[in-house]
Amino acid sequence: MAYEVGKGGFLANLGKIYAGYTGGFIGFTIVLGILEQLGVPNKFIGYAFVFLTIFVYAYIGYLSRTIELSEYYVAGRVVPAFYNGMATGADWMSAASFISMAGGLFIAGFNGLGYVLGWTGGYVLVGILLAPYLRKFGQFTVPDFLGTRYEGNTARVLGVIVLFCASFTYIVAQTFGIGIITSRFLGIPFEIAIFAGLIGILVCSMLGGMRAVTWTQVAQYIILIIAYLVPLVWLSTQRYGIPIPQLTYGQALSEIAALEQQFNVVKHHTAPFTNAAGQFSWTEFNNFWALVLCLMIGTASLPHILMRYFTTPNVRQARESVGWSIFFIFLLYFTAPAYAAFAKLEVYTAVINQPIASLPAWVQNWSQVGGLLTIADADGNGIVNLTKYAIAGPALDLGELKIHQDIIVLSMPEIAGLPYVISGLVAAGGLAAALSTADGLLLAIANALSHDIYYKMIDPSASTKRRLIVARTLLIVVALIAAAVAGTRPSGIIQMVAWAFSLAASGLFAPLVMGIWWKRTTSTGAILGMLAGFGVCLYYLIATHYFGMPLWFGIRNISSALFGLPVAFLVTWAVSLVTTPPSREMQEFVDSIRVPKGEIAWVGGARAHH
Repeated sequence: MAYEVGKGGFLANLGKIYAGYTGGFIGFTIVLGILEQLGVPNKFIGYAFVFLTIFVYAYIGYLSRTIELSEYYVAGRVVPAFYNGMATGADWMSAASFISMAGGLFIAGFNGLGYVLGWTGGYVLVGILLAPYLRKFGQFTVPDFLGTRYEGNTARVLGVIVLFCASFTYIVAQTFGIGIITSRFLGIPFEIAIFAGLIGILVCSMLGGMRAVTWTQVAQYIILIIAYLVPLVWLSTQRYGIPIPQLTYGQALSEIAALEQQFNVVKHHTAPFTNAAGQFSWTEFNNFWALVLCLMIGTASLPHILMRYFTTPNVRQARESVGWSIFFIFLLYFTAPAYAAFAKLEVYTAVINQPIASLPAWVQNWSQVGGLLTIADADGNGIVNLTKYAIAGPALDLGELKIHQDIIVLSMPEIAGLPYVISGLVAAGGLAAALSTADGLLLAIANALSHDIYYKMIDPSASTKRRLIVARTLLIVVALIAAAVAGTRPSGIIQMVAWAFSLAASGLFAPLVMGIWWKRTTSTGAILGMLAGFGVCLYYLIATHYFGMPLWFGIRNISSALFGLPVAFLVTWAVSLVTTPPSREMQEFVDSIRVPKGEIAWVGGARAHH
């Protein structure tokens, strides 16, 4: 790359640079495909994909290294809307979206669409309620806004606590996904693979902060979307002669239905809103829409996503980048149901009723990755029989075959008998998705702790160098703790991510939205609302998951925000009505944030403190 990142030469040639990068990656994949045909071992191809892509991300991080605070925290605010949308897409489409979402649809059928609807719909709330106004505010972090709007460090600290809990839960899910990929394709134990994968995260985020992460995430989006689409286009063309899997997976579903009738499969929980007896259930209905609601509002509350809109040059481009974000996310989400259908068809045709002894090497390879795939010859006939169809948590139990949702996407090319280079490509895509989100989450946590706690509250006179050292040190510490927790396998990826969304929604959505849209919101109301909403959500999540507390109204804990969110709004509203209204100066500040153009009416010279 002959251009210096962050300067005019780079920004003026973004199209050429990333077009060249895309062409280079496609060429690299083709070369590895040729080498595979020439007899190069699969292990070499797996290593090449993992290490070369991490090297590229690290190289971008090196080129983007900075000691400028504005560039470390918000990428210098020079990211055009198109590329910010692409970076947001990568930041957003984590291991849950790339690795687990199609797996959730594979297992749960229609009911798994709650994740797609909630995650996509959340960007409507981001674009309408929050992104432009936080960009107009123009500072570094979400707790920055809370501290300024509610005039004190109490709201700021609570914002940091909620941010940390939600982002840490989210990053544990990403490191879990990284562990799965690196364990399978590098052939090392899962617990070690998690720490090995952290190297790529830390190099990017430590050297260049938000600037490095932004340009790396653009590169990661290109890889992940290519990796997600290629195997499906291949299979769609191979089976039906049409290279558009979104148009052909209906035929795949018809074949699946015929095979299930042949296998005498009795399926429940896959038709809309049905219980274990196959009957309509209000509990399942309520859980579906509770999940959609919590994921939508959680999307609009996640600090690492809201931070992305601080990087655009102006308010208008913040709005535009939300639109581009939805488009780039749509490309993958629109494809996920097709992935689930093709994966299930391949499992039914390539595994079921096949002799166990003749199953290819992928069975043995994936069975060694954290017990996510098991095959047992229960009846002793040496054949993989489909004896039942049961959802066992985040896995599908077919009797003699049990497969976890987190390996559906990664293993599908091998199940379908595609060239191993396609498996390596998908692994590179999954790694890009997990690394990009992990980078954003780590930055959100480290920046909040270093900027909002250390600089704003502990040492306001700290030099730029010291603040960056603190931020980078915290990155390492948080990353190591997250890896250690992920090694305990607390739950499936998509479940952990849903918890993070509920935590963020319960603790941050009310103070952010009411702080922008209701001038009467007081500091005391917002603080007590945050405490009450986040507290109720956290209590419900922990008590039901770890201590066996019965579910309230049958609502699963992945939708814990259903209880915390209304409490946060009600407490904030009620307390604000009985406490002293904000000053005229603060109300003018809120008004100025809601006007797209012009300066902000800063409160008491607050801007000088940033």
